[in-house]
Amino acid sequence: MNRTQKQKVELLCQQRGVRLTPQRLTVLELIVSHQGAISAYDLLEQLKKIEPQAKPPTIYRALDFLVTQGFVHKVESINSYISCCVIGEHAHFSQLFICRTCDDVVEFHDIKITDQLTKHAEKIGFSVENHIVETHGTCKACLSNNNKN
Repeated sequence: MNRTQKQKVELLCQQRGVRLTPQRLTVLELIVSHQGAISAYDLLEQLKKIEPQAKPPTIYRALDFLVTQGFVHKVESINSYISCCVIGEHAHFSQLFICRTCDDVVEFHDIKITDQLTKHAEKIGFSVENHIVETHGTCKACLSNNNKN
């Protein structure tokens, strides 16, 4: 996590009146530095290297805070977490592309998809609070590796 990202997170927490504990910041830094999605238990193992006393509730409380604040996304289908590419945006809608081979996750924002989902929701009288569209397939790197075999 670079200095600018860290400062933005700290400022947002200050503006929102929420507490960014050193532990929450450490978990965020672990997620940001990880390539792709990471599970809570993998995060716990990494955190234990820094804080040997860390337990599962420690991670889950930190993750809940980070998701609620819009700093990370939970990838429901693979029960993992990724850093948000638009740190701190409470109400932005994301599309996640998830590789079934390597579990790489890429976040994308397409306003047309968001608009279409919102219009459909309005037609049925549904109020959208949040949405994350998860799309599964094979990433370019894995496709390339498969073609070489």
